[in-house]
Amino acid sequence: MDASEKIAHDYFVHRGFKSIVYEPDGNIPPDLLLDSSTAVEVRRLNQNYFDAAGAQGLEQVAIPLWRKVKALFTSMGPPISGESWFVHFRYGRPVEPWKSLEPKLRAGLTSFMASPTKGRTVVATGQGFELEVFCRTSNPHASMFVMAGCSDEESGGWVLAEMETNIRYCASEKARKIAKVRPNYSTWWLALVDHIGYALDDFDQEMFREQVSIQHSWDKIILIDPRDHTRAFEI
Repeated sequence: MDASEKIAHDYFVHRGFKSIVYEPDGNIPPDLLLDSSTAVEVRRLNQNYFDAAGAQGLEQVAIPLWRKVKALFTSMGPPISGESWFVHFRYGRPVEPWKSLEPKLRAGLTSFMASPTKGRTVVATGQGFELEVFCRTSNPHASMFVMAGCSDEESGGWVLAEMETNIRYCASEKARKIAKVRPNYSTWWLALVDHIGYALDDFDQEMFREQVSIQHSWDKIILIDPRDHTRAFEI
């Protein structure tokens, strides 16, 4: 059982399934069988980019950066005058170290908050990084600044868009893999251990469902946070 399969196994234990069999039919699909009836295929959901040094998962930069920027937004405090603003950032590797980048971003956001006239504007830049206040939200949120997304120059899209692209790819790839054995079980789920969005937080999950529609042949697709197998959401 590899690392992704172990995370999926632990998730289904957490969900309360009593019988979870690994590779019930040997070294062919499914990876897991739940309560003798539900077949599950498991896969790591991630991206890669390639340079002279070799391959590196995009999430090794993207997700820590996403988390740090979101934490910065939270630290900036609640809305001013009842207004929250969507913020977008774009970056390309190598990205400036957070130790020197964070003060630039904080200063830019602070300046925006103090400005008497607010509108779409780039509030801060750093090596391989640009932070833009995009537009006012339709309703105020708990914080002044709300993550609208990010653009990775290597991947060419926002995190949510890249999740969509890679989920489509994984769903199709795995569907082809199980085609010959699909009649063996009436129910098939795809469990993706999510190294792109880390199963997202509640707000990002809501945004994902609003913006993304994925047609697939699975009875269920589950995105599981690799850091915490109890966190997941279904699409």
